[in-house]
Amino acid sequence: MANEVINWNEAMQQCGDDEEFLRELLDDLRSEMETQMLKIAETISNPPDRPFVHITRAAHVIKGAAANLMCGELKETASMLEKVAQKASSDPNPSNPAILSEVQARYEALRTAVQNYNAHLESIGV
Repeated sequence: MANEVINWNEAMQQCGDDEEFLRELLDDLRSEMETQMLKIAETISNPPDRPFVHITRAAHVIKGAAANLMCGELKETASMLEKVAQKASSDPNPSNPAILSEVQARYEALRTAVQNYNAHLESIGV
């Protein structure tokens, strides 16, 4: 079973049942995700030294923010990318095609989760 985009009831509890505040936080998350996704895309397009460290950090930021706002799909897909990137950063051959393919696949899954999140926010007027 797929994770919910947002568990609204739990997110509301997290925000003291203040819907306006929750909506502000969800919008802030959208902005932060955009920033982090751009960092990941840039790292994939133009790999700096230790590219997987950059990807790990960006995925970690998304995972943490999504977890705080009960955004299960984002949290899970960001967590998977973070784990794969951590594994890749410690691999003796980080340019291994299998590793690169797995990182790319997890990035694409996160992109889909971000699209789902953005569509959900639009559907609820955020």
